[in-house]
Amino acid sequence: MSTATTATTAATGPDEGSGSPYALSHLDALESEAVHIFREVAGEFERPVILFSGGKDSIVMLHLALKAFAPAPLPFGLLHVDTGHNFPEVLDHRDRTVAEHGLRLHVASVQDHIDNGTLRERPDGTRNPLQTVPLLEAINEHRFDAVFGGGRRDEEKARAKERVFSLRDEFGGWDPRRQRPELWQLYNGRHSPGEHVRVFPLSNWTELDVWQYIAREKIDLPAIYYAHEREVFSRSGMWLAPGEWGGPKGAESVERRQVRYRTVGDMSCTGAVDSDADTIEKVIAEITASRLTERGATRADDKLSEAAMEDRKREGYF
Repeated sequence: MSTATTATTAATGPDEGSGSPYALSHLDALESEAVHIFREVAGEFERPVILFSGGKDSIVMLHLALKAFAPAPLPFGLLHVDTGHNFPEVLDHRDRTVAEHGLRLHVASVQDHIDNGTLRERPDGTRNPLQTVPLLEAINEHRFDAVFGGGRRDEEKARAKERVFSLRDEFGGWDPRRQRPELWQLYNGRHSPGEHVRVFPLSNWTELDVWQYIAREKIDLPAIYYAHEREVFSRSGMWLAPGEWGGPKGAESVERRQVRYRTVGDMSCTGAVDSDADTIEKVIAEITASRLTERGATRADDKLSEAAMEDRKREGYF
């Protein structure tokens, strides 16, 4: 091997398929990209915030953010849009995480907006689509100019359209036609007064990547992500949790089943799946064999119309 070839290999690293101990695994490459994104935002923006619900994607995102700035404290606060219909296990995990790391948590409440008349309950009981107004008000109130979200391109076709840095106008709206090129991981965070940027560090991850990373990093999750016995009822082909939000109704009956949740949102629109995957190894095996995305299998709010997610994103949704 020539001197020039040796120098090039040392500088760039050999191909991952070469079996070299210096090659990054696919999880290391994804982690490195996400860490770079967090640091890029810290350098470009004045008041970033991380959307944190206590769900698996936001937990992984926070884990990566803490890694990006360790041993220094996290330079961003957290923001949770609380529908009032959240799973108690998820809220408990959110609060424990905030206390453990000494983080700042801002909570925007859907219930508060219903109480003051700026929002009205939907006939179907779901509050997931009602999160947009509290989210945008919190962004304006605290003057957040960059908002990290845990969305991934493999989840849903509207999210597959979105760039890592996604510009939102002064009303929080998203225009798919105003997407900026991101060649060579060059991210453009320029924005006018009143605008802000949504940032998605997990854009290039898949559901399987997330679970493999959780396993590798030994990240703690709410117990509802693993198979357990739970009271559920059937509606529109999904197992939903009973609650004050309006279920069950009529002929719908509650039964106890062995289930787990692949994704976690509002109880009124997040379905459980029948499962015996009570360990992380079993969850990974189950996901590997699945032909449905997590949102496609378990989110009623995405089934309201063919373009439900894109319509909500245009209005300012996550």
